Amino acid sequence: MAQRSGPPPIVFILLFLMLIGGGYWYFSQQKNVNQPTAINQGTPPPPPPPSGTPSTQPPPPPPTATTAFPAPISVPAGTTVLLDGSTSMVTINQNLKRGFESQFPGTTVTASANGTDRGIQALIANTADIAAISRTLTSAEQSQGLITVPVARDQIAIVVGKDNPYQRGLTTTQVMQIFQGQITDWSQLGGPPSPIKVINRPSISGTHQTFKELVLQGGNFGTTPNITTMERDATTPMLQQLGKNGIGYATYAQVANQQTVRVVAVEGLTPEATSYPYQRQLYYAYKNPPSPAVPYFLGYATSPQGQQAMLTEN
Repeated sequence: MAQRSGPPPIVFILLFLMLIGGGYWYFSQQKNVNQPTAINQGTPPPPPPPSGTPSTQPPPPPPTATTAFPAPISVPAGTTVLLDGSTSMVTINQNLKRGFESQFPGTTVTASANGTDRGIQALIANTADIAAISRTLTSAEQSQGLITVPVARDQIAIVVGKDNPYQRGLTTTQVMQIFQGQITDWSQLGGPPSPIKVINRPSISGTHQTFKELVLQGGNFGTTPNITTMERDATTPMLQQLGKNGIGYATYAQVANQQTVRVVAVEGLTPEATSYPYQRQLYYAYKNPPSPAVPYFLGYATSPQGQQAMLTEN
């Protein structure tokens, strides 16, 4: 009988067991390398807050000019809204005040009209909840946390006294030349000879700023002797100064029902026309984070009920 050559079977068995053991050790080490130190089930936990900071979820992002607050279903009694700003929005403010206080008993809206710029200053100083403004915010104002919500569109009307003998309309070029001091007599426009008395609003007025953009196309008002700039931004005193030879400008909502003045057509169009050339957006502005009263009032102002109340005639 021939003898078998090679190692005995026990050697193969030992080699096989060693291979299995080595493989197990290798894969277990790889698993430990790839395994995170914290158990990850679903969404990873947020990082711990800095020392001394309460562990709370951050608030949702604030509304922007294109994001309105939701219409309120109820408002706590005792809620007070402090509103200041544009004289152009006096009628809108008063209509919304009446509607808001009527729909939500026990609330109070205090509305002042010290001009757009002063309304913005009151926001920054935290002495007003909302500013009614008739222009867009500057980048410097936005950097201080101010946000706008558009609430209405309005028209800037060119007005003369009802007894002014000039009965014609004006072109956009003629309006520009009047307020820049290039046309100073009504006879230059085809009317009877008489000096034109131009009544201008102060620079703090949002309507003044918008007039420069829309009517003067970015230019400045004239400095001729026939142009008078009011010290205070108020529509009624301006209308009272027009007399028989004056001309001024105001938001159309404030003069539409006036019996002492007449609106002058521009390019053959009056402010009711959809293509009237002097139109603008009106806004409410607030400071972020808003005071508790702000979402209630702005939610109402932009709701169908608020928009209807805004147009109510009293």
